[in-house]
Amino acid sequence: MKILLLTQWFEPEPAIKGLAFAKELKAQGHDVQVLTGFPNYPGGKLYEGYRIKCFQKEMIDGIPVLRVPLYPSHDSSALKRILNYVSFAFMAMLFGIFATKKCDVIYAYHPPLTTGIAAVFIKFFRRTPVVYDIQDLWPDTLKATGMLTNDRILSIVDLVCRFVYQFVDHIVVLSPGFKARLVSKSVPEQKITVIYNWCNDNALSTTLPSSNPQINLAKHKFNIVFAGNMGKAQALDTILDVALKMSRYEDIHFVFVGSGTETERLKERKTHDGLNNVSFIPRVPMSEVGNILKQADVLLVHLKQDKLFEITVPSKIQAYMAIGKPIVVAVPGDAANLVMSAKCGETAISENSESIEHAILTIYNLSQSERETLGNNGKAFYFNELSLKKGTEKFIALFKNLMRD
Repeated sequence: MKILLLTQWFEPEPAIKGLAFAKELKAQGHDVQVLTGFPNYPGGKLYEGYRIKCFQKEMIDGIPVLRVPLYPSHDSSALKRILNYVSFAFMAMLFGIFATKKCDVIYAYHPPLTTGIAAVFIKFFRRTPVVYDIQDLWPDTLKATGMLTNDRILSIVDLVCRFVYQFVDHIVVLSPGFKARLVSKSVPEQKITVIYNWCNDNALSTTLPSSNPQINLAKHKFNIVFAGNMGKAQALDTILDVALKMSRYEDIHFVFVGSGTETERLKERKTHDGLNNVSFIPRVPMSEVGNILKQADVLLVHLKQDKLFEITVPSKIQAYMAIGKPIVVAVPGDAANLVMSAKCGETAISENSESIEHAILTIYNLSQSERETLGNNGKAFYFNELSLKKGTEKFIALFKNLMRD
Protein backbone atom coordinates (compact mmCIF):
# COMPACT_ATOMS: atom_id res chain seq x y z
CA MET A 1 0.00 0.00 0.00
CA LYS A 2 1.26 3.48 -0.91
CA ILE A 3 0.53 6.16 1.68
CA LEU A 4 0.96 9.94 1.53
CA LEU A 5 1.35 11.61 4.92
CA LEU A 6 0.17 15.21 4.66
CA THR A 7 1.15 17.18 7.75
CA GLN A 8 2.30 20.75 8.30
CA TRP A 9 4.65 19.63 11.10
CA PHE A 10 7.23 16.89 10.80
CA GLU A 11 10.68 16.09 12.19
CA PRO A 12 12.75 17.87 13.40
CA GLU A 13 9.61 19.60 14.71
CA PRO A 14 7.80 17.87 17.59
CA ALA A 15 5.00 15.77 16.11
CA ILE A 16 2.79 13.04 17.58
CA LYS A 17 2.14 11.47 14.16
CA GLY A 18 5.52 12.26 12.63
CA LEU A 19 8.62 10.27 11.79
CA ALA A 20 7.90 7.44 14.25
CA PHE A 21 4.51 6.85 12.57
CA ALA A 22 6.03 6.94 9.09
CA LYS A 23 8.77 4.49 10.07
CA GLU A 24 6.27 2.10 11.69
CA LEU A 25 4.09 2.16 8.56
CA LYS A 26 7.18 1.28 6.55
CA ALA A 27 8.19 -1.41 9.05
CA GLN A 28 4.76 -2.98 8.61
CA GLY A 29 5.38 -3.27 4.86
CA HIS A 30 4.03 -0.08 3.30
CA ASP A 31 5.46 2.58 1.00
CA VAL A 32 5.35 5.99 2.69
CA GLN A 33 6.01 9.52 1.44
CA VAL A 34 5.67 12.73 3.46
CA LEU A 35 4.48 16.15 2.26
CA THR A 36 5.26 18.83 4.82
CA GLY A 37 6.61 22.34 5.34
CA PHE A 38 9.99 23.78 6.25
CA PRO A 39 10.45 23.24 9.98
CA ASN A 40 9.69 26.28 12.17
CA TYR A 41 7.32 25.03 14.91
CA PRO A 42 6.96 25.85 17.80
CA GLY A 43 9.26 28.88 17.79
CA GLY A 44 8.20 30.29 14.42
CA LYS A 45 11.83 30.45 13.23
CA LEU A 46 13.39 28.11 10.69
CA TYR A 47 15.46 25.32 12.19
CA GLU A 48 19.21 25.46 11.71
CA GLY A 49 20.28 24.01 8.38
CA TYR A 50 17.08 24.99 6.56
CA ARG A 51 16.15 27.95 4.39
CA ILE A 52 12.95 28.66 2.50
CA LYS A 53 13.13 27.68 -1.16
CA CYS A 54 10.76 26.44 -3.86
CA PHE A 55 10.89 22.90 -2.48
CA GLN A 56 13.30 20.51 -0.84
CA LYS A 57 13.53 16.73 -1.04
CA GLU A 58 15.28 14.83 1.71
CA MET A 59 15.46 11.33 3.14
CA ILE A 60 15.00 10.93 6.90
CA ASP A 61 15.66 7.42 8.26
CA GLY A 62 14.59 5.95 4.94
CA ILE A 63 11.42 8.06 4.63
CA PRO A 64 11.22 10.37 1.57
CA VAL A 65 10.16 13.87 2.61
CA LEU A 66 9.05 16.67 0.30
CA ARG A 67 9.13 20.10 1.97
CA VAL A 68 7.19 23.02 0.49
CA PRO A 69 7.55 26.73 1.32
CA LEU A 70 5.43 28.48 3.93
CA TYR A 71 5.39 31.69 5.92
CA PRO A 72 7.22 30.75 9.15
CA SER A 73 5.42 32.06 12.23
CA HIS A 74 3.94 30.86 15.48
CA ASP A 75 3.52 34.00 17.55
CA SER A 76 0.46 35.62 19.09
CA SER A 77 -0.45 37.53 15.91
CA ALA A 78 -3.59 35.94 14.45
CA LEU A 79 -2.78 37.35 11.01
CA LYS A 80 0.72 35.85 10.97
CA ARG A 81 -0.60 32.52 12.23
CA ILE A 82 -3.22 32.50 9.45
CA LEU A 83 -0.52 33.29 6.87
CA ASN A 84 1.51 30.38 8.21
CA TYR A 85 -1.42 27.96 7.86
CA VAL A 86 -2.72 29.22 4.50
CA SER A 87 0.70 29.43 2.84
CA PHE A 88 1.44 25.81 3.68
CA ALA A 89 -2.00 24.61 2.58
CA PHE A 90 -1.76 26.36 -0.79
CA MET A 91 1.71 25.02 -1.56
CA ALA A 92 0.84 21.55 -0.25
CA MET A 93 -2.18 21.48 -2.53
CA LEU A 94 -0.10 22.37 -5.59
CA PHE A 95 2.71 19.94 -4.86
CA GLY A 96 0.26 17.27 -3.68
CA ILE A 97 -1.54 17.41 -7.00
CA PHE A 98 1.45 17.74 -9.32
CA ALA A 99 4.62 16.57 -7.55
CA THR A 100 3.89 13.56 -5.32
CA LYS A 101 3.95 9.93 -6.34
CA LYS A 102 0.69 8.10 -6.98
CA CYS A 103 -0.68 6.78 -3.70
CA ASP A 104 -3.52 4.58 -2.47
CA VAL A 105 -4.54 6.73 0.49
CA ILE A 106 -3.86 10.19 1.89
CA TYR A 107 -3.43 10.59 5.64
CA ALA A 108 -4.01 14.24 6.65
CA TYR A 109 -3.17 15.58 10.11
CA HIS A 110 -5.28 18.29 11.74
CA PRO A 111 -4.49 20.92 13.06
CA PRO A 112 -4.47 23.16 11.25
CA LEU A 113 -7.80 23.01 9.44
CA THR A 114 -6.16 24.29 6.27
CA THR A 115 -4.33 20.96 5.90
CA GLY A 116 -7.73 19.30 5.57
CA ILE A 117 -8.73 21.74 2.85
CA ALA A 118 -5.54 20.92 0.92
CA ALA A 119 -6.23 17.19 1.35
CA VAL A 120 -9.75 17.54 -0.09
CA PHE A 121 -8.47 19.32 -3.22
CA ILE A 122 -5.70 16.74 -3.71
CA LYS A 123 -8.36 14.03 -3.39
CA PHE A 124 -10.51 15.59 -6.11
CA PHE A 125 -7.61 15.82 -8.58
CA ARG A 126 -5.87 12.55 -7.73
CA ARG A 127 -9.02 10.52 -6.92
CA THR A 128 -7.42 9.24 -3.72
CA PRO A 129 -9.32 8.59 -0.46
CA VAL A 130 -8.47 10.77 2.55
CA VAL A 131 -8.25 9.77 6.20
CA TYR A 132 -8.46 12.91 8.33
CA ASP A 133 -6.87 12.67 11.79
CA ILE A 134 -8.38 15.32 14.11
CA GLN A 135 -6.24 16.23 17.12
CA ASP A 136 -7.99 19.52 17.95
CA LEU A 137 -11.69 20.27 17.57
CA TRP A 138 -11.94 23.53 15.70
CA PRO A 139 -13.55 26.00 16.35
CA ASP A 140 -14.05 24.69 19.92
CA THR A 141 -10.32 24.67 20.72
CA LEU A 142 -9.74 28.11 19.20
CA LYS A 143 -12.45 29.57 21.43
CA ALA A 144 -11.41 27.68 24.58
CA THR A 145 -7.76 28.75 24.29
CA GLY A 146 -8.62 32.34 23.42
CA MET A 147 -6.87 32.20 20.04
CA LEU A 148 -10.11 33.36 18.39
CA THR A 149 -12.97 35.10 20.16
CA ASN A 150 -14.91 36.69 17.30
CA ASP A 151 -18.15 34.71 16.98
CA ARG A 152 -18.53 35.59 13.30
CA ILE A 153 -15.08 34.26 12.43
CA LEU A 154 -15.63 31.20 14.62
CA SER A 155 -18.85 30.43 12.73
CA ILE A 156 -16.96 30.67 9.42
CA VAL A 157 -14.32 28.26 10.74
CA ASP A 158 -17.13 25.89 11.76
CA LEU A 159 -18.60 26.01 8.23
CA VAL A 160 -15.20 25.20 6.71
CA CYS A 161 -14.79 22.30 9.17
CA ARG A 162 -18.15 20.90 8.10
CA PHE A 163 -17.07 21.18 4.45
CA VAL A 164 -13.90 19.18 5.16
CA TYR A 165 -15.79 16.59 7.24
CA GLN A 166 -18.21 16.08 4.36
CA PHE A 167 -15.61 15.44 1.68
CA VAL A 168 -12.93 13.41 3.46
CA ASP A 169 -13.55 9.68 3.33
CA HIS A 170 -12.97 8.84 6.98
CA ILE A 171 -12.21 10.69 10.21
CA VAL A 172 -10.01 9.49 13.08
CA VAL A 173 -10.36 11.09 16.52
CA LEU A 174 -8.39 10.68 19.74
CA SER A 175 -11.28 10.08 22.16
CA PRO A 176 -14.90 8.91 22.36
CA GLY A 177 -15.90 12.44 23.34
CA PHE A 178 -14.47 13.85 20.11
CA LYS A 179 -16.54 11.30 18.20
CA ALA A 180 -19.73 12.24 20.05
CA ARG A 181 -19.06 15.93 19.36
CA LEU A 182 -18.69 15.30 15.62
CA VAL A 183 -21.82 13.15 15.54
CA SER A 184 -23.67 16.08 17.14
CA LYS A 185 -22.52 18.12 14.13
CA SER A 186 -24.23 15.62 11.80
CA VAL A 187 -21.09 13.69 10.85
CA PRO A 188 -22.20 10.06 10.27
CA GLU A 189 -21.11 7.85 13.17
CA GLN A 190 -19.85 5.13 10.83
CA LYS A 191 -17.49 7.67 9.27
CA ILE A 192 -15.58 8.16 12.54
CA THR A 193 -13.09 5.86 14.28
CA VAL A 194 -11.48 6.38 17.68
CA ILE A 195 -7.74 5.64 17.71
CA TYR A 196 -6.01 6.86 20.84
CA ASN A 197 -2.69 8.65 20.46
CA TRP A 198 0.55 6.95 21.38
CA CYS A 199 3.78 8.36 22.80
CA ASN A 200 7.40 8.07 21.74
CA ASP A 201 7.92 5.02 23.92
CA ASN A 202 11.30 4.22 22.36
CA ALA A 203 12.70 7.60 23.41
CA LEU A 204 11.12 7.36 26.86
CA SER A 205 12.60 3.92 27.45
CA THR A 206 16.08 5.14 26.53
CA THR A 207 18.14 5.78 29.63
CA LEU A 208 21.18 7.76 28.56
CA PRO A 209 23.80 9.10 30.97
CA SER A 210 23.37 12.85 31.44
CA SER A 211 25.61 15.61 32.71
CA ASN A 212 22.52 17.59 33.76
CA PRO A 213 22.25 17.33 37.58
CA GLN A 214 18.71 18.74 37.46
CA ILE A 215 17.25 15.50 36.16
CA ASN A 216 17.96 13.84 39.51
CA LEU A 217 14.92 14.18 41.76
CA ALA A 218 15.12 14.57 45.52
CA LYS A 219 16.18 11.29 47.10
CA HIS A 220 14.18 9.79 49.97
CA LYS A 221 11.17 11.87 48.91
CA PHE A 222 7.76 10.95 47.56
CA ASN A 223 8.09 12.78 44.23
CA ILE A 224 4.95 14.00 42.44
CA VAL A 225 5.89 15.00 38.89
CA PHE A 226 4.03 17.16 36.39
CA ALA A 227 5.74 17.17 32.97
CA GLY A 228 4.88 19.21 29.91
CA ASN A 229 3.56 22.60 28.90
CA MET A 230 2.89 25.11 31.67
CA GLY A 231 0.28 27.45 30.25
CA LYS A 232 -3.07 28.83 31.29
CA ALA A 233 -4.89 25.67 30.21
CA GLN A 234 -2.94 23.62 32.78
CA ALA A 235 -4.13 25.88 35.66
CA LEU A 236 -1.10 24.96 37.74
CA ASP A 237 -1.87 27.45 40.51
CA THR A 238 -4.19 24.73 41.80
CA ILE A 239 -1.24 22.35 42.12
CA LEU A 240 0.73 24.98 44.02
CA ASP A 241 -2.32 25.30 46.30
CA VAL A 242 -2.09 21.55 46.87
CA ALA A 243 1.65 21.81 47.57
CA LEU A 244 0.97 24.54 50.13
CA LYS A 245 -1.68 22.42 51.85
CA MET A 246 0.61 19.37 51.85
CA SER A 247 3.72 21.14 53.17
CA ARG A 248 3.02 19.37 56.47
CA TYR A 249 4.31 16.16 54.82
CA GLU A 250 8.07 16.53 54.96
CA ASP A 251 8.70 13.68 52.53
CA ILE A 252 6.28 14.79 49.75
CA HIS A 253 7.84 16.87 46.97
CA PHE A 254 6.27 18.41 43.83
CA VAL A 255 8.34 18.65 40.63
CA PHE A 256 7.37 20.62 37.51
CA VAL A 257 9.25 19.66 34.34
CA GLY A 258 9.01 21.76 31.19
CA SER A 259 8.19 25.32 30.29
CA GLY A 260 5.41 27.59 29.10
CA THR A 261 3.83 31.02 29.33
CA GLU A 262 3.10 30.59 33.05
CA THR A 263 6.44 29.18 34.19
CA GLU A 264 8.08 32.37 35.44
CA ARG A 265 4.95 33.52 37.27
CA LEU A 266 4.62 30.12 38.95
CA LYS A 267 8.26 30.30 40.05
CA GLU A 268 7.61 33.75 41.53
CA ARG A 269 4.63 32.40 43.43
CA LYS A 270 6.73 29.51 44.74
CA THR A 271 9.22 32.03 46.17
CA HIS A 272 6.49 34.31 47.51
CA ASP A 273 4.71 31.45 49.29
CA GLY A 274 7.94 29.83 50.51
CA LEU A 275 7.12 26.50 48.89
CA ASN A 276 10.23 24.50 49.74
CA ASN A 277 8.44 21.33 48.64
CA VAL A 278 8.31 22.50 45.00
CA SER A 279 11.02 22.32 42.31
CA PHE A 280 11.14 23.37 38.68
CA ILE A 281 13.18 21.60 35.99
CA PRO A 282 13.50 23.34 32.59
CA ARG A 283 12.49 21.58 29.39
CA VAL A 284 14.88 18.70 28.68
CA PRO A 285 15.48 16.55 25.58
CA MET A 286 13.17 13.56 25.15
CA SER A 287 16.15 11.29 25.85
CA GLU A 288 16.20 12.68 29.41
CA VAL A 289 12.45 12.92 30.07
CA GLY A 290 12.23 9.18 30.69
CA ASN A 291 14.98 9.41 33.30
CA ILE A 292 12.95 11.96 35.25
CA LEU A 293 9.61 10.19 34.98
CA LYS A 294 11.13 6.90 36.14
CA GLN A 295 12.22 8.56 39.39
CA ALA A 296 8.68 9.74 40.16
CA ASP A 297 6.33 8.11 42.64
CA VAL A 298 3.23 9.72 41.13
CA LEU A 299 2.75 11.34 37.71
CA LEU A 300 0.24 14.18 37.57
CA VAL A 301 -2.17 15.37 34.84
CA HIS A 302 -4.15 18.57 35.32
CA LEU A 303 -6.21 20.88 33.10
CA LYS A 304 -8.56 23.72 33.95
CA GLN A 305 -12.30 23.13 34.07
CA ASP A 306 -13.64 23.35 30.53
CA LYS A 307 -16.20 21.28 28.64
CA LEU A 308 -13.72 20.83 25.80
CA PHE A 309 -11.15 19.19 28.08
CA GLU A 310 -13.74 16.63 29.21
CA ILE A 311 -13.47 15.05 25.74
CA THR A 312 -9.69 15.45 25.51
CA VAL A 313 -7.02 12.88 26.38
CA PRO A 314 -3.74 14.74 27.03
CA SER A 315 -0.93 12.88 25.30
CA LYS A 316 1.11 12.87 28.51
CA ILE A 317 -1.24 10.18 29.86
CA GLN A 318 0.08 7.70 27.31
CA ALA A 319 3.67 8.65 28.19
CA TYR A 320 2.95 8.24 31.89
CA MET A 321 1.41 4.80 31.28
CA ALA A 322 4.37 3.68 29.17
CA ILE A 323 6.78 4.63 31.97
CA GLY A 324 4.85 2.43 34.41
CA LYS A 325 4.13 4.78 37.33
CA PRO A 326 0.86 5.52 39.20
CA ILE A 327 -1.10 8.44 37.74
CA VAL A 328 -3.30 11.11 39.30
CA VAL A 329 -5.49 12.62 36.59
CA ALA A 330 -7.46 15.75 37.42
CA VAL A 331 -9.24 15.98 34.08
CA PRO A 332 -12.83 14.73 34.04
CA GLY A 333 -14.34 12.73 31.20
CA ASP A 334 -12.40 10.70 28.66
CA ALA A 335 -8.98 11.20 30.28
CA ALA A 336 -10.21 9.99 33.66
CA ASN A 337 -12.09 7.10 32.04
CA LEU A 338 -8.92 5.93 30.29
CA VAL A 339 -6.92 5.88 33.54
CA MET A 340 -9.71 4.05 35.33
CA SER A 341 -10.01 1.52 32.49
CA ALA A 342 -6.29 0.81 32.82
CA LYS A 343 -6.55 0.61 36.64
CA CYS A 344 -3.36 2.62 36.89
CA GLY A 345 -4.16 5.49 39.24
CA GLU A 346 -6.64 7.87 40.84
CA THR A 347 -8.94 10.54 39.46
CA ALA A 348 -9.65 13.96 40.96
CA ILE A 349 -11.76 17.02 40.29
CA SER A 350 -10.06 19.66 38.16
CA GLU A 351 -9.10 22.89 39.98
CA ASN A 352 -10.16 21.35 43.29
CA SER A 353 -7.19 21.23 45.67
CA GLU A 354 -8.97 19.07 48.26
CA SER A 355 -9.88 16.44 45.67
CA ILE A 356 -6.36 16.39 44.21
CA GLU A 357 -4.79 16.13 47.66
CA HIS A 358 -7.08 13.20 48.48
CA ALA A 359 -6.10 11.37 45.26
CA ILE A 360 -2.39 11.90 45.96
CA LEU A 361 -2.69 10.70 49.55
CA THR A 362 -4.62 7.61 48.41
CA ILE A 363 -1.56 6.52 46.41
CA TYR A 364 0.87 7.82 49.04
CA ASN A 365 -0.71 5.55 51.65
CA LEU A 366 -0.45 2.43 49.49
CA SER A 367 2.34 -0.07 49.99
CA GLN A 368 5.25 -0.07 47.56
CA SER A 369 3.97 -3.27 45.94
CA GLU A 370 0.49 -1.79 45.50
CA ARG A 371 1.97 1.27 43.79
CA GLU A 372 4.03 -0.99 41.55
CA THR A 373 0.86 -2.86 40.59
CA LEU A 374 -0.77 0.40 39.49
CA GLY A 375 2.27 1.28 37.39
CA ASN A 376 2.46 -2.17 35.83
CA ASN A 377 -1.26 -2.04 35.01
CA GLY A 378 -0.77 1.20 33.09
CA LYS A 379 2.27 -0.09 31.24
CA ALA A 380 0.53 -3.30 30.19
CA PHE A 381 -2.56 -1.39 29.06
CA TYR A 382 -0.47 1.02 27.01
CA PHE A 383 1.53 -1.63 25.16
CA ASN A 384 -1.51 -3.87 24.61
CA GLU A 385 -3.91 -1.14 23.48
CA LEU A 386 -2.30 2.25 22.79
CA SER A 387 1.28 1.82 21.57
CA LEU A 388 2.68 3.02 18.26
CA LYS A 389 2.65 -0.54 16.91
CA LYS A 390 -0.97 -1.16 17.93
CA GLY A 391 -2.17 2.24 16.74
CA THR A 392 -0.44 1.85 13.38
CA GLU A 393 -2.07 -1.55 12.91
CA LYS A 394 -5.47 0.11 13.42
CA PHE A 395 -4.66 2.81 10.86
CA ILE A 396 -3.51 0.22 8.31
CA ALA A 397 -6.75 -1.76 8.74
CA LEU A 398 -8.67 1.47 8.18
CA PHE A 399 -6.66 2.34 5.06
CA LYS A 400 -7.27 -1.13 3.61
CA ASN A 401 -11.01 -0.88 4.26
CA LEU A 402 -11.14 2.40 2.35
CA MET A 403 -9.32 0.85 -0.60
CA ARG A 404 -11.89 -1.97 -0.71
CA ASP A 405 -14.86 0.42 -0.70
